[in-house]
Amino acid sequence: MRAQFVLSEIGVGLRRNLTMTFAVIVSVALSLALFGGALLMREQVSTMKDYWYDKVNVSIFLCNKNDASTDPACAKGAVTSEQRNQIKTDLNKMDVVDTVIQESSDQAYKHYREQYGDTPIAATITPDQMQESFRVKLKDPEKYQVVATAFAGRDGVQSVQDQRSILQNLFDLMNGMNVAALGVMALMLVIALMLIVNTVRVSAFSRRRETGIMRLVGASSFYIQMPFIMEAAFAGLIGGVVACVMLLSGRYFLIDSGLDLSSKMELVQFIGWDAVLTKLPLVLAIGLLMPAVAAFVALRKYLRV
Repeated sequence: MRAQFVLSEIGVGLRRNLTMTFAVIVSVALSLALFGGALLMREQVSTMKDYWYDKVNVSIFLCNKNDASTDPACAKGAVTSEQRNQIKTDLNKMDVVDTVIQESSDQAYKHYREQYGDTPIAATITPDQMQESFRVKLKDPEKYQVVATAFAGRDGVQSVQDQRSILQNLFDLMNGMNVAALGVMALMLVIALMLIVNTVRVSAFSRRRETGIMRLVGASSFYIQMPFIMEAAFAGLIGGVVACVMLLSGRYFLIDSGLDLSSKMELVQFIGWDAVLTKLPLVLAIGLLMPAVAAFVALRKYLRV
């Protein structure tokens, strides 16, 4: 009987405040969708870092004849055979180095023609203008500075470049988008909490006669508050379900269908469905508990009979 009464009171409260309940559902859904999206964005950045950092190399570019007259780092002239062999020997001795690939000027020119052969400037480039280099793959990409310190400024070395820096701007952009999403989520969360508190206050005021009678007949505070808390939790749960649908739809239409980024951006390692599915229970739990806690706190102030 008591459970039936609580459920009937929930239905009455939702019908009386239908517009505000709908606003709560929308605001909770948007805030939780942004929260889940921010979590997925962070995981996407982490996945891309793991994928690309495992593939990028440290490039040691050697001086050629053209650099000797134009680059201060090559003021002592083009790299000699002894210098080249010594660099390779020292690289192979380093514990942080996994593999070393030597690229000659002719090989560099061939790769350049394969990538930029259709551009006007490609016709003006000759093999002797291309730089020899060592492509070094590290066991730990974070140990770039060890290689840079050992070879930067050495005779015959024009520059040492970490290819991670090329990707860093992309990761910084994605992290910025993640922070922006978290900021918007926080704003939507505040709006949702304000709506929940206002909805509870209006509902409590509209039923103050019933709650007063319940108090007179000996009903406990928890029993009186339960319908209001359940109303907020129910609205929040619906908002959480809508947020989950939005996350699933976003993953499907952005990556698998619609924009189909997985086929258009084959070089990007996108997160899988498992990453999305593991976030859904957290979204639902927050959607259920957040409004319930907010309603409980609000009732301590507005439900005094």
